[in-house]
Amino acid sequence: MGKSKGRPYRTLLVDGVEVLVGRGDVENDHLTFEVADPDDLWLHVAAGVAGSHVVVRNSEKLDALPDAVVRRAAELAAWHSKARNAARVEVHVCRVRDVSKSRGAPAGEVTLRRWRALRVRPSPAD
Repeated sequence: MGKSKGRPYRTLLVDGVEVLVGRGDVENDHLTFEVADPDDLWLHVAAGVAGSHVVVRNSEKLDALPDAVVRRAAELAAWHSKARNAARVEVHVCRVRDVSKSRGAPAGEVTLRRWRALRVRPSPAD
């Protein structure tokens, strides 16, 4: 799983790219709004399903991260959600800069300005 014991998120490497997976609602907020950079990618299952926020680091500020990395991160987001047992899950993908929090919103609840959707099969970390 990586050296993430005691942290509010898990750290995984996907094709050499760091992928961070939140551990709970408060931890998701911390990951999204304090750890992640505006150019990182943010992923979460769609349709209001509870699940972990997943952040794909984009330290080189690339316009687009490799499709295989984004798809794997989406599979992890689906796995770390209440939709884990579904055959296919829709996952929203956007830049962290497009994620915001409404005043008074509960921990883990966010609003997306713009996103794209990927349909993936939930898959655990290796």
